[in-house]
This record gives sequence, structure tokens and C-alpha cells, in this order.
Amino acid sequence: MPVFHAAVLDLPFPPHSHPDREAAALLHREWLRRHEGLAGAVDRAVYDRWDVPRLAALTSPDCATGDLALAADLLGFYFLFDDGFDSGLGRAPARVAEVCARLTALLHGDGPAPGARTPVERAFADLWERSAHGMSARWRARSAYNWEWYFACHPAEAAGRLSGRLPDREGYLALRRGTAAMETLFDMVERLNRFEVPQEVLHHPTLRMMRQLAADIPSFTNDVHSYAQELVRGDVANMVMIVREEIGGSPEEAAARVMREAQAMVDRFVGLSAEVPEICDLLGLSPAGHEAARRYVDGLAAWIAGYHRWEVDTGRYGK
Repeated sequence: MPVFHAAVLDLPFPPHSHPDREAAALLHREWLRRHEGLAGAVDRAVYDRWDVPRLAALTSPDCATGDLALAADLLGFYFLFDDGFDSGLGRAPARVAEVCARLTALLHGDGPAPGARTPVERAFADLWERSAHGMSARWRARSAYNWEWYFACHPAEAAGRLSGRLPDREGYLALRRGTAAMETLFDMVERLNRFEVPQEVLHHPTLRMMRQLAADIPSFTNDVHSYAQELVRGDVANMVMIVREEIGGSPEEAAARVMREAQAMVDRFVGLSAEVPEICDLLGLSPAGHEAARRYVDGLAAWIAGYHRWEVDTGRYGK
């Protein structure tokens, strides 16, 4: 199976790592012990090779140590929850829908009672409570919507596996932008760093475009690095597969095209980021609003750079 070792981006914002990574890793291990049922069939030695605390440190380099542990716990949840669908469950859309509906209900206070929760539900309830603590009602509503979007896309992904049909590019993006969970992660840029972006700049067209780019870049590069594994599993929501269908040729040629598209998105993100200070001026933001917008842009860039640095050599993709 092909492994595209040369699949790297040219990033003008290099990643930085949080200095308290080891302390956060200890807290993360304690959290995993408290929620040991979350891992399912994933072997602990396999999980350790993914080095989730390193990913947290690279993508959230400036938060407090306790918040870095929350970042690692969240990332661990995403990976372990996603891997739970690599079994037969991932080809049973109705069962997946039931699992995800129960998790979504927890966001709105009407989910399973504590004594009736599965290990996954107990882990998510803990993460949601910690994430929402101290945040505004506006932030909680937005984050709950983005979590619902994430959960609700998994039945569609399961249906895609069952059909075996390769989606077109538009269909892929519609699904991938949900299952990648990037909007929930971008909400956590605010939570982990303890600020909130004024709504007039958060939803400004330029910031919305930047957020979409920052979400799509990791999805495209991830599809390159995970291509071999997904091909074996029979997954069809992979951009390398879709580009190969579009242009023909070898997997290597398709992967190179995907990486070029991702690089173009990086360049576009950089260009848009230069416009943000003027946008803040035109909107009449206060100095605090300017600072929040700057920190948010920095947080998006940290996600692009940190995730890419981690994915190049993590053990999660068989390297």
C-alpha cells in the first residue's frame, strides 16, 4: 500500500509546542483510566504511539496546563470515538444514528441518566461539562450546534461505507466538513485560551472563509496520510480516491494533486489573515476585540501548523 512520505506543506507559520506537554500527558493518562471503556478494542500501546498529548501541545501551545489536558482529552475522544466505527458498527447506519442521537441529547440536558450511560457517553458528558464551563450562552449554543453536526454526519458516513459508492467532490466536502469536527475544535480555540471573539468579526465573510480553509487543509492532508488504511477498510470518503477518479493516474499522482490544493489553501489563508486588522478597524472593534480576533487567527494557524507537524510522523497512520 502506498505511503506518501513526501506529503508536506510549506507553512509560513511554523508550529510551536506547549512547554507543559508532559504534565498534560500525565493528566490525560489519568482521564483515560477513568474512562477506560472509551478505548474499546484499541490497544493501549497502539494508542500511545499516536502521541495525542503531543498533538494537543502543538495545536494549543499557549493555554494553561489544565486546559492543555482538556485539549488532549478531547482529541483522544475524537480518535477513539471515530475508530469505534471501524468495526461492523460502521456499516450499520441505523445503529450509528442511535449512538449519535444519545450523545447529542447530552448537549441539551435530556440525554441518558448518569447511571444509564455507556462509557462513550460518560466520557463525552465529562468533556462537554468541562468545555462549557465559564463560557457564554452564545458560545455554548454555537458549540452545541457544531457538536450535533459532527455526530449527525456519522450515520451518513456509515451509509456511504455500506453503499461502496465513491462520492463526488461536492458530496465529499459536505460530509467531511461535518465528520472532521473542525468547527468544534475552532470553538475550543476560544475556550482553551479563555476569550471569545465578537460575533461581528467571527461571522465576517473573511473570517468564515479563513475558518473553512483552516478546516479543509487538515482534512485534505489527512486523506493523503490515511489513504492506505482507508483503502483497506473500504472507506470511500477520501480526497485522494476522489481526485484519482477525477483525473485518473496513480495514487501518488492523485496525492500530489491533493497536496497542491492544500498548499493553495494555505496561501489563501495567509493572504486573508493580513486583512483582519483592517476589518477590525472598519468594524469599530475595541482594543479587546482586536486582540480577540488576533488570538483567534493565531489559533487557527496553530491548528494548521500543529496538526500537520504531528500527522507527518505520528504512529496513527502506520508510519
